[in-house]
Amino acid sequence: MNILRLAPFALCATFFAMTAPAQTIQVSKENRTIAITATDKVIVLADIATLHIGFIAYGPDSDSAYAAGSRSSNAIVKALTTAGVPNDSIESENQNVSPVQEYQVDKLTPAEKAQRKFQVTQSWTVRTNANDAAKVLDLAVKAGANQSGQIDWSLKDENAPQSEAASKALQRARTVAAEMAKSLNTNLGALLYASNETQAEPPSPVVMRAMPAARTAQKVEPLAINPRRIEKTATVYAVFAIE
Repeated sequence: MNILRLAPFALCATFFAMTAPAQTIQVSKENRTIAITATDKVIVLADIATLHIGFIAYGPDSDSAYAAGSRSSNAIVKALTTAGVPNDSIESENQNVSPVQEYQVDKLTPAEKAQRKFQVTQSWTVRTNANDAAKVLDLAVKAGANQSGQIDWSLKDENAPQSEAASKALQRARTVAAEMAKSLNTNLGALLYASNETQAEPPSPVVMRAMPAARTAQKVEPLAINPRRIEKTATVYAVFAIE
């Protein structure tokens, strides 16, 4: 919790008794104050998208599966970098070579099972502008990223909407305090103390799994993906003097 004191220390000492970590208000005839807790929010469109992309490749043995995985891995990264995605925006998440479990192929024919004895999986996160999310996902999928689709949305500047939400909450507190002072036949004075706690609503990710690779002979447009809205909420505790 960030604490902002807006009055001289002498004035604060007149009206408050500080205890750590909470703030305690002394109740007396001399303590002419109004304390308000108010909450407000700001909703903005995400401008950063973090895509989770990956693939799964199979083979009749470990070496064959690894070779197939290597081809897919390099094809995906090459498609992204060739399109202008910076290398430092592509980060590895995990990679694995393992035998295929029987339950994973129990509905396949014997011939299909023979070709799926081993599997290679790999995944990355790709950070890009929110408006480019659909294009980057499309590039990856068409290059072989058949286990892709989750998108985490965020903001380049987290502080600006947080500050705006806190400012709106403080203004709401001032408005309520002014109405209370009016009902007491007095005037609202200066802000003596304020604290705020800003929280972010976690955005729900867009999730898709096991996407089939696009056919190269068919022109397929990118998916229609729009950035999510991100909500920042601030709760302000404010103490005002009354005259």
